[in-house]
Amino acid sequence: MTRRARGLGRARARGLRRAALVGALLAAGGVAPARLAGQGGGIGYEAFSLPNGLRVLYAIDHTTPIVTVDVWYYVGARNEQPGRGGFAHLFEHLMFEGSAHVKKSAHFQWIERAGGTLNGSTHDDYTNYYETVPSNRLNLALWLEADRMRSLAVTAANLENQRATVKEEKRLRVDNQPYAPTFRDGVTWPFDSASCFAYAHPGIGTMGDLDAAQLADVQAFFATYYAPNNATLAVVGDFRPAELRRLVNQYFADIPRHPAPPPVRCDFRFAPGTLRREVTDPHATLPALLRLYRLPPHADADTPALTLLTTILGEGESSRLNVGVVRRAAAAEEAGVFRLEDRRGPGVLVAYAIANQGVPAARLDSLIGAELDSVRRNGVTTDELGRARNQFRAGFVHGRETTLGRAEALQHYGLFHASVAEVNSDLERYLAVSTADLARVARQYLDPANAVIVLVQPRPAAPAPTGAP
Repeated sequence: MTRRARGLGRARARGLRRAALVGALLAAGGVAPARLAGQGGGIGYEAFSLPNGLRVLYAIDHTTPIVTVDVWYYVGARNEQPGRGGFAHLFEHLMFEGSAHVKKSAHFQWIERAGGTLNGSTHDDYTNYYETVPSNRLNLALWLEADRMRSLAVTAANLENQRATVKEEKRLRVDNQPYAPTFRDGVTWPFDSASCFAYAHPGIGTMGDLDAAQLADVQAFFATYYAPNNATLAVVGDFRPAELRRLVNQYFADIPRHPAPPPVRCDFRFAPGTLRREVTDPHATLPALLRLYRLPPHADADTPALTLLTTILGEGESSRLNVGVVRRAAAAEEAGVFRLEDRRGPGVLVAYAIANQGVPAARLDSLIGAELDSVRRNGVTTDELGRARNQFRAGFVHGRETTLGRAEALQHYGLFHASVAEVNSDLERYLAVSTADLARVARQYLDPANAVIVLVQPRPAAPAPTGAP
């Protein structure tokens, strides 16, 4: 995490960003089809690649004199090894510690003096870095990204400094926040660390792993994953294509290709049997309940139905959990559903609630279970589906209103879909979801045998002192 305060990132799903408690926890192109462009959200884009493997996606927008440069490296928690967790997040910090021609923290200074904004974030399957600048400073943003891709200063001093920073962030934003450690660890419990370490460990790492990190390990991690052939550069905004190609070739073409990173293995199965766990949270004052269900990778054909089902179950005032558990039963002060979705490997759906005073966690489990079972047995209504479609369409279009949003959309489809071209056709899949589709995925994935159920108990109150005068 850089200067911007954030939670576990977009890969931690829209629901995580919505819930403050989890915040302590994504050759030639084509033009947008006329039908999608009429609905909004279409992106006309082009693409090219350098001989060193760097892929470039770009979209022109002359309406405002700004441009976004967005680099995705295909490295995240999934690429880490046992005993070496947290490296991807550590590098999110190290990438701002200077390079051959950029002093420590000067990356921020250069961009901010140019009138731009910047940030980076770590996810399960990728790490991204972006700058949005006035269009006449496109060269600056590209040069800064190329310099650190080529020559990041991975030194002992920088490692020690950022190791301490990450540990403090972990203490403040996760370890000492109510419920946050359970959300952080809970989303890893559906998977076995021996067969699917990629998604069975927290991306922020552990104190032990951070303490054990050696300079040679960190340098090897950079050499393996921070390479042009393991990255995609997206540029969206006000520029001329010929100028973009000239600058990209000037700054990036001489960065050497690295050996391909090792493949990632994740073996898992659905519905292996219900697993129940109970944890005590020393910072919580009320019980809580999490139900976690294994989901297929993002590229699976069931993703559109699962997305709309998530909305119906737990997003917004009219969602099943809010109506049934918060309003009608008055059992929780908050309840919702979110998914870990931007993954090439298996995802997770999380239904959760934080109890009202005097309500035990077991009561929340019963209520949430009843709501999910009702959808499994009876499906959803056409009105619910219509609201979910409208909500998705609005978010889909709204997310592409900025140059950064369009750059991130191009990156998302470049990594998680069969073709970047699906950036302009994917909305149709979501709008085509039927109530029968929702009933089918609910029966398949909300099976109790596919669940990890976690009861969170607050720390017992200290006994009152005796013998007081």
